[in-house]
Amino acid sequence: MAQKVIVITGASDGIGRAAARRLSADGHRVVLVGRSPQKTQALADELGAPYHLVDFADLASVRELAAELAVRHPHIDVLANNAGGVFGKERTLTRDGHETTFQVNYLAPFLLTTELMPTLVASKATVVNTSSLANRLFARFDIDDLESERSYRPVRAYGNAKLAQILFTKELERRHGGEGVTSTAFHPGAIATNFSAEQGSGMSGLYRWRLRDLVLATPERGAETLVHLAEGEPGVDYPTGLYFTNSKPARANRLADDVDLARELWDRSTGMLELAPRA
Repeated sequence: MAQKVIVITGASDGIGRAAARRLSADGHRVVLVGRSPQKTQALADELGAPYHLVDFADLASVRELAAELAVRHPHIDVLANNAGGVFGKERTLTRDGHETTFQVNYLAPFLLTTELMPTLVASKATVVNTSSLANRLFARFDIDDLESERSYRPVRAYGNAKLAQILFTKELERRHGGEGVTSTAFHPGAIATNFSAEQGSGMSGLYRWRLRDLVLATPERGAETLVHLAEGEPGVDYPTGLYFTNSKPARANRLADDVDLARELWDRSTGMLELAPRA
């Protein structure tokens, strides 16, 4: 198996940490990206891997990360946009003025990917987005209310952001596939992590339950599809531009195949980021 340079966001815990350990053990050069300095450095020390810190609730931090990655890792085979989560009962805004769920799960990964595009094109990289079955179960997607100003519920906002990720996955390949960049999205399953344990998230009861580990799958199990997509050869070992579950193409929300919606989302996302102040 050829060694790859694999950048993983949300690498300090849960699925990201499990995937990083597996990919490192398989001989790949894993680049860790996390929010917690202590957890991220601890894993970096364990694996002997380089690491970077970022706060996806701060777009300036994401831009700084993209600049650091481009300089320190001029060749990237895989960018795994894995960071994300479900947030509290009340709608909150980031320092950039965006709804937190939308920014952390979708807009910040979109920004990181597009800022890194020259590196990704030069590397003929693949982008792997950690989505969720919530795109089908909870999304009520409205292109004119991307930040849930008219109707906010934690799981609905999360489902909408994860559907946006799949639309982004497909549009990314339409725009840059001719340059050698491929993309996929996947659902890791219901995993025993702390990603949605915040009180009021709508799923906090399950994720804070003392018996959760008997009901939910392990992070190692959840990381299997990410590892499969990162290690495999896009277009040979699996079809690209699709949404996966259990390492196989799966059915996403019916809106995921709306080409016009995906194009409009991309354009609106770009517009939002052009208005956001740079560091």
